This record gives sequence, C-alpha cells and structure tokens, in this order.
Amino acid sequence: MGKIAKIIICVVICLGVGLASGATTASGITEWYAFLNKPFFNPPNWIFAPVWTILYTMMGIAAGLVWDKGLDHPGVKGALGIFTIQFIFNAMWSVVFFGMRQPLAALFVIVTLWILIVLTIKRFGALNKTSSLLLIPYLLWVSFATVLNFSIWWLN
Repeated sequence: MGKIAKIIICVVICLGVGLASGATTASGITEWYAFLNKPFFNPPNWIFAPVWTILYTMMGIAAGLVWDKGLDHPGVKGALGIFTIQFIFNAMWSVVFFGMRQPLAALFVIVTLWILIVLTIKRFGALNKTSSLLLIPYLLWVSFATVLNFSIWWLN
C-alpha cells in the first residue's frame, strides 16, 4: 500500500472517530454546556467543528507518514501505539465532559491527553519530522482546551 493510501486511511479514521465522538455528545452541548458559566476567553461554539476537522486531518496525515515508514521499522509500532492511546483519551474527554457532564474528571483526562500528545510528538519526531510538526497545533489547542476545561470547572 502506498503513502497516499495510508494517509487517506488514517485521515478517514481520525475524522470518523471525531465525528462519532461529537455526535454522541452533541446533546450535552445544547442541554448542559450552553448553561454553564464560562470564562471570557471561551470561543464561540461554531469554531470547534472547523478547528477539530483541521486538527483530525493533520493528525491523520501525521499518523499516515509514520505508518509509511513500515510497521517493521524500529519505533513505528510503539509510536502508533502511543498515538492510538492518546486518540482514545481524545475521544474519552468528550464523553466525560459533555456526555457524563463531569468537568473535573474531564480535567484529569485532558491532562493525561496532553502528556500523551507530547509523547506522541516525541516518538513521531524520531521517525518523521513533518509528522511531529503536524501535531504542534493539536498540542496548542489541547493546551488551550485544558485551561478552558479548568476554568469551566472552577466557575461552576
């Protein structure tokens, strides 16, 4: 299988999981999140879908570039394993925050996610510099989301 096919598969998986995660927690946004006290820097709701679409696409490209090294290449399986674990925490955060409506528990999830993203960037960087750079905006957004999560918990 070629590089482009691997990238497309990874992008489709990332976008699919993101879409599924968003769909399962959508009611929490309209029925709960809308009524919470939020900090002054809380972005408008419409910004989240396009930002996450871009980030999931970049994550998929990054994973595809690493996968293209070959699963027999030293470090690839470990890097993709950490990527998979962080992606599970990514989906879990939405479920805990919006689905279970537990901002404090979600804060622990997102801090763990942040650590896993840093580890993924490090592992990806050892295999493909571009793949690690593609994850920097994701790390920055999750850093912002962590502060936002903390602030929402604190204010409510």
